[in-house]
Amino acid sequence: MRVNHQILPTQWHERETLRNTGQFWTPDWITLPMVQYVSKNSNLIFDPATGTGAFLQAILTLDKDINFYGIDIDDNVLQNSIYKNNKETIEKRDFIKNPPNRKFKSIVANPPYIRHHRIDENTKNFLKNLTRKITGFTIDGRAGFHIYFLLQALNLLEENGRLAFIMPADTTEGIFSHKLWNWITKNFCLESVITFSENAAPFPELDTNALIFFIKNQKPQSKLLWVNVKEVGNSMLQLIQSDFENCKYQNVEIIERDLDEALKTGLSRPPHQELISKYKLSDFATIMRGIATGANEFFFLTQKQVNDLKLPQSFFKRAIGRTRDVPDNIITQKELAELEKKGRPTLLLYIDEPKKELPESLLDYIQKGEKLKLNNRSLLKLRKPWYKTEKRKVPELLFAYLGRRYSRFIKNEAGVLNLHCLHCVYTHSKEPERINNLWKVLNHPDTLKNLKYVSKSYGSGALKAEPQNLKNLIIPEGLVKMYSLEPKRKMIDNRLF
Repeated sequence: MRVNHQILPTQWHERETLRNTGQFWTPDWITLPMVQYVSKNSNLIFDPATGTGAFLQAILTLDKDINFYGIDIDDNVLQNSIYKNNKETIEKRDFIKNPPNRKFKSIVANPPYIRHHRIDENTKNFLKNLTRKITGFTIDGRAGFHIYFLLQALNLLEENGRLAFIMPADTTEGIFSHKLWNWITKNFCLESVITFSENAAPFPELDTNALIFFIKNQKPQSKLLWVNVKEVGNSMLQLIQSDFENCKYQNVEIIERDLDEALKTGLSRPPHQELISKYKLSDFATIMRGIATGANEFFFLTQKQVNDLKLPQSFFKRAIGRTRDVPDNIITQKELAELEKKGRPTLLLYIDEPKKELPESLLDYIQKGEKLKLNNRSLLKLRKPWYKTEKRKVPELLFAYLGRRYSRFIKNEAGVLNLHCLHCVYTHSKEPERINNLWKVLNHPDTLKNLKYVSKSYGSGALKAEPQNLKNLIIPEGLVKMYSLEPKRKMIDNRLF
């Protein structure tokens, strides 16, 4: 089997163009099993985002005697030489706004992955109305374009038809996902979800954790097959060719799961039904996101910049602005001094006085910001006044929730504030010994392994836990007892959900 991966551009503007179009090509070791699944008892496969013809190539490779209908909005990709055969129909067409006026027995796609902030307001309103028309309700506006491709495709799936979509994990982890998958699994049969270990990432150069969904327009079932592919190869194709009957492959883990459990735990996550502990992080601490300045270049400065601008030191607080500035699990005054020597910003402008009480040098600096029209930026124009920084107390612990390095809890001995790259963890107890013990418990491997149940997953094994989810992090009961951290009042047991 030939393993091919898309070579991504290295220039920023080229990558931005790619992100705006959401065009990420599907490797053949992924397309072959997807085509194999939807081609059963079918004479036509429909691809609503055909691109350069990856799924058509899979049909040809598998030597399927089956026709192909593909549409795309990009003229350039439709000129690909693969579209010169006799069994395909290719059309320039907008699948969302102008879908084919018919249903299909077989639908396969890698839909465009366009995040919500790249979708204009008119299109967002159209998508909102489309969702209501298909499902009877609307979903949170932070859903990406790929979510609506899935809904539109399901709407065009014939009775007893099959659908195979490869999509990012946020399809099952986003704030909208519970509502979305409750509707899907009440109206369709979710036969299988394919997940991938880090060594088998379908898009290794992208910061995306991909999933494949195999769905049939049949009576919903109470079970599904959850599959984890551990290495690139043809095991997934063989599994589909066996119609999921042969479940013994060295590089593939296959688990039959209850649908209810899978939906609660998360379709991208391995099963977890056992009673883990009666303790959650919220029993020991309060979580808040870090400070969002809206313009780091204005609010977050180096000591040299503050000196050169002759700004009063009293209007600044020490802060950390990026995760890699704290390489270890602790930040002290020594590390902070090293950052300053390297010329890293460590001073956060923190204005809390009326404008009439501000010194002239600071008023001049604010005026410079207004000349740069910083006060018109989306976040800053909501603040009154625009230069007033979000208020936070110094947290006892920080949480590195997303990055190339491992997620971890950082002991804040330097007493710094943190920007939004880190979460604030305010411990309920202010006793130094209990803070230290909680820090040790949170960084214990048995605690950190539970992060995947409260986090969104991205490429290369990266996790992102939002504050409202991080508070539900399960803390092993044995560690709580070992470090004498039992809360004084704990009335009920906590399961994972």
